[in-house]
Amino acid sequence: MDLSEKTAEFTLSVQTSLSDNTFVKLSLGNYKGREENLKNIYVKHILIRNEEKLSFTYRYKTRDIVKNYGIEEGTGKIGDFLKQVFFAATLFTTAFDLSFENLHGRKCILRKNAPTILSVPSADHDRSKNRLISTNEKPYLTALKITDETGKVLANSQDKYKQINHYIEILSTLIKELPPREITKVVDMGSGKGYLTFALYDYLTHVLRMNSQVTGVEFRPELVDLCNTIAMKTGFSQLGFEQGTIENYDSSGTHVLIALHACDTATDDAIYKGITAQADLIVVAPCCHKQIRRQMEAGHMSNDLDFLTQYGIFLERQAEMVTDGIRALILEYFGYKTKVFEFISDAHTPKNVMIVGLKNPKSQLKNEQVLQKIKDAKAYFGIEYHHLEKMMEIL
Repeated sequence: MDLSEKTAEFTLSVQTSLSDNTFVKLSLGNYKGREENLKNIYVKHILIRNEEKLSFTYRYKTRDIVKNYGIEEGTGKIGDFLKQVFFAATLFTTAFDLSFENLHGRKCILRKNAPTILSVPSADHDRSKNRLISTNEKPYLTALKITDETGKVLANSQDKYKQINHYIEILSTLIKELPPREITKVVDMGSGKGYLTFALYDYLTHVLRMNSQVTGVEFRPELVDLCNTIAMKTGFSQLGFEQGTIENYDSSGTHVLIALHACDTATDDAIYKGITAQADLIVVAPCCHKQIRRQMEAGHMSNDLDFLTQYGIFLERQAEMVTDGIRALILEYFGYKTKVFEFISDAHTPKNVMIVGLKNPKSQLKNEQVLQKIKDAKAYFGIEYHHLEKMMEIL
């Protein structure tokens, strides 16, 4: 009876705090149920399209699952969980903190303590996120038609603004691993209209306070002229754009090299420029993977993956993975710590793969074991050569 009474008292406090707007958050712990790897549940109060919900984050060992419930259903679940599988809970409100502890059925304890959080977080699930690139006093965003003159993001540029911030979020953690320098030289290859290039310069210069020289390389002269004009008008004195191709650009002295969506072997050209410049950081997001796929189709190798590669769509995906996998191995061969991961911008664009190489002074250069992995992969898939491998002369 003690368990039921204490559970009812705890859930009533949850309901009351929600109704009088003092609810901050709630956590459930000490899980004793049968669901494998479930550790905790964290609950917050949210508004979705003006409808109140309780958002439950189910924390597993290697993943999180979020489920949203109506207030009545959600509070009912909290009570059920405490009666059955969770032996501890804490309710945080602006008036008090309330802890629940079930001593394995022998006794239940409720403890009320002074509040540790004195303000209620916004319940607006769709509220604007804190962005690394804000819109305050950013004339370059206005010139690029991302915001109006008051700094408000234009309706048809919402996705682009989110995408810019998403890229900067990814790059921010990588840039912080760079060795300190008097000036950091950054090259954005295939910079296009310069959305990312301007934002990166802004972030490096005004957020991280780094002395940075940023160069955008773009083939289309009209875009180069546009971006240089905007850079000059906004006072970005160490940001410039050059007309040319990735293949012909002199990358010597580059510390950070970026190439997003360079098509087919242009990604290899960019990686080559980064390795030969001994750049500290190389970041590429490949686009198209024709060179390796053609060789896989022509080779017709018989192996354990025949049941997949007989279908064109699977062969295409396999070619993408093989191409990028060998790129990562080549970076590793030349002393880079590599990461390959999938990212999806919060603009809901298609999934992309990003390859990151961080120069690692402790890595063994030209490791023969890595080279053998490259050779084995080529033999397995019937590949004569990889474009980057040929450029780096490691055939």
